[in-house]
Amino acid sequence: MYASGAFVAEHVEPVSEQQVQPNGVDLTVEAVLQQTDTGRIGRDGKAIGSREPVEPAADGGTDTFRLSPGGYVLQYAETISIPDDHVGFLYPRSSLMRNSCMLNTAVWDAGYTGKGEGLLQVHHDVELESGARVAQLVLADADHEGSYDGSYQGERVE
Repeated sequence: MYASGAFVAEHVEPVSEQQVQPNGVDLTVEAVLQQTDTGRIGRDGKAIGSREPVEPAADGGTDTFRLSPGGYVLQYAETISIPDDHVGFLYPRSSLMRNSCMLNTAVWDAGYTGKGEGLLQVHHDVELESGARVAQLVLADADHEGSYDGSYQGERVE
C-alpha cells in the first residue's frame, strides 16, 4: 500500500505545502550535470564518470537551465529519508513527459538518506527553472532484511 502525501512529507526536507500531493511529494531541481567521462559498472565495483555542471542562465531573476536533446543527471534539492518498512519510488511529473522529457530513477531502499539524482532524457529543447517541481516521490509499505548501507548513503547531505 502506498502512503499518503502527508506521510511522505514527514520524510522530505525541506518541503513546502505546494509540494505535498495526495499520494506523494514533489521533488525540485537543484542542479543539472552532464557526464563528460566514461563510467564503469563491473562485477566488483563501479566508477562514476566525471561530470560537469550545466550552468543556468539568469532569466528574469531565476536560474533557468536551457537543455538541448541528450542525457543529463538531475540532482534534487530535497533530502530524503526512507523510513523502515517502506520503499521509495520516484516518478516524473506529467509536465516533463508533455515536454518530451523522461526521468529515470532507481528504487530507494529502506534506510536511505540523501539527496538523490535521476537521469533526465531530453528529446526536445526544454527550459527548467531551478526549484521547479519535476518528480513525485511515493512511499510503499515493504518487508525488508536490514536497511540501506551502500555507497550513496548520505549523498550530498551537508
